[in-house]
Amino acid sequence: MTPTPPAREPSELPAVRAALARGRAVVLPNPAPLTCVVAATRPDAVNTAKQRPAEQAVALWAHHPRTLDALTERLDLGPDALRLARRLLAEEHLTVLAPVRRPEQAPPWLAPATQDGWTLLFGARWQPLAGLLDAFPVLYVSSANRTGHDPAPGPAEALAMFPPDVPVLRSPGPDDHHDGPGGAGRAATTTVRLHPDGRLGLHRHGAQDRAFADPEQYLARLRSGHGR
Repeated sequence: MTPTPPAREPSELPAVRAALARGRAVVLPNPAPLTCVVAATRPDAVNTAKQRPAEQAVALWAHHPRTLDALTERLDLGPDALRLARRLLAEEHLTVLAPVRRPEQAPPWLAPATQDGWTLLFGARWQPLAGLLDAFPVLYVSSANRTGHDPAPGPAEALAMFPPDVPVLRSPGPDDHHDGPGGAGRAATTTVRLHPDGRLGLHRHGAQDRAFADPEQYLARLRSGHGR
């Protein structure tokens, strides 16, 4: 009788940091109400982990001050809209579609997140992961799911979904992913489109807007809360 292999365990920070340094994809947890994400320093590593075409567009993780400063001259946004973009990323933890100035001249680090003149920026930054994230100013990210599956709410689901060559970081907090708002569990981030003139539109429903009856109510809350 073949012995049952031991259950796979989540990885600790040093192993995940080493994997990122080698260009491998890793799964990182997020606080409620967000799901896990797949991240890597190479966009093709993110896509391969998700079992989708290596050249598919991914989001740029706009978590580091140097990355945000570099984006300032690349985005087709005025000063007020730029400030709004930073607040939506840093305070609301949204994913933001922002217009790119001269997209045909997008630098190599921005091109993987840029398509049809827009770039996709991911903003969540969980403080327990700050030390890990700060070591990698340029990261690419996507929801932690493989083709045909919902995003993994927590490390346990990610371990079941991804193969052993994709390390899954142990959650630094309690495993409370079934305790989201209204008992609805976790979801991927809401994505908003920020136009050059500062107008907002809802691009994809997600964790942050689901408590609102319709998209305009949520966008009105964002505008009132951030001076738009």
